[in-house]
Amino acid sequence: MERNLKNVLVISFGFLLLFTAYGGLQSLQSSLNSEEGLGVASLSVLYAALILSSMFLPPILIKKLGCKWTMAISMCCYIAFSLGNFYASWYTLIPTSVILGLGGAPLWSAKCTYLTIAGTSYAEKAGKNARDIINQYFGVFFLVFQSSGIWGNLISSLILSQSSTKVNISEEDLACCGAYNCLTDTTNTTGSAKPANSLIYTLLGVYTASGVLAVLLVIIFLDQIKSDQAEAEKEKLEAPSFWSTFLATFRHLKDKRQCLLIPLTMYSGFEQGFLSGDYTKVYVTCALGIQYVGYVMICFAALNSLCSLLFGKISQFTGRKLLFALATVTNMACIIALLLWKPHPKQLAVFFVFPALWGLADAVWQTQTNGLYGILFEKHKEAAFANYRLWESLGFVIAFGYSTKLQAYVKLYILLSVLVLSMVTYGAVEYLEAKSSPGTPTATKKENGGPHSQETCM
Repeated sequence: MERNLKNVLVISFGFLLLFTAYGGLQSLQSSLNSEEGLGVASLSVLYAALILSSMFLPPILIKKLGCKWTMAISMCCYIAFSLGNFYASWYTLIPTSVILGLGGAPLWSAKCTYLTIAGTSYAEKAGKNARDIINQYFGVFFLVFQSSGIWGNLISSLILSQSSTKVNISEEDLACCGAYNCLTDTTNTTGSAKPANSLIYTLLGVYTASGVLAVLLVIIFLDQIKSDQAEAEKEKLEAPSFWSTFLATFRHLKDKRQCLLIPLTMYSGFEQGFLSGDYTKVYVTCALGIQYVGYVMICFAALNSLCSLLFGKISQFTGRKLLFALATVTNMACIIALLLWKPHPKQLAVFFVFPALWGLADAVWQTQTNGLYGILFEKHKEAAFANYRLWESLGFVIAFGYSTKLQAYVKLYILLSVLVLSMVTYGAVEYLEAKSSPGTPTATKKENGGPHSQETCM
């Protein structure tokens, strides 16, 4: 096997193992650690730490340790979070959430740097176009990585469904589920009763082992980047000082288009936060039981992955405006339906329809918003995507932060309001673009040119 391809596969399966564990745990936090809102508070802290990490840590660690060891050490931060869940409390989960958040940005930056160097190196030897090879490597990576959402949630449901005590949820308890849920942060008598500790420990043991395997895979099988290539990359990392990069992120806000895109970018964090933090708890866990959370989130992960691939292909024919319209209508319909729907176990199929439609809409928000950033701010990509990470992460922080303080219907109205505002400001961006370049066709082909790699590398 060609050595560079082997390294790409090692990274891909390492991330698959790592995020099989993290993805499953994130979906369960609001239900598994519901006492005093500990689970969602930990996620809010995690994304706040990720914001700080994004600003400062990646260049420092990659320069000092190299890509391979930056990835290995950052993966250990994710394992710490799994270990913190064994004895979940404010003294274990919050510190390990901070550790994971600090490790998140260096992990993704090192992965992107490694794949870029590997692709460039192979292209030089084979006499091929470097961009084509790099895109192929990222394609292989995301093909493997995106299935992690399916496996992580499948493992959680298969293990938690082994519970010998089946909870019978009364009609009175079911009245507390849904948009107008009863605020029961500390006690919950419905399906959110915690599974037996033995099952929780088994699940966490599997997740921890998956993370450890990921680290071992990278340490043992991933080749270190050659020194001359690493030095060349270090020079790129050293070019702008840390403070200049930090300040450039905020200077970029002088661009009116960037300011107008803030609501749309934050909405991405809001909508993902609602699905994993609120829908899983007040609809699925409340009415069906925690063992169904994984099965439901598999629908989201599967549709999200398939539609990301599909929309990337068809965007060159439809243009981004039509896709944004599709996502807006889909999300609005889901939000209104969730406001009206009273979840009941007899309507089992409905619990899976919502995350499936949500996955379809989220695929548009992720691919097209990243593509839009790449097109609008082509000359200032680093500052633009730093803003993307900042505002999306802030959306997560706020969504998880108020998760236990407000009833679901209030959060749905907030979500609807932000969505409407996002589309108004996005429309203003399109108007400004059309006004500044009349008669120039929109560069739609760029929209499907590896949005995920832009999102995670910049």
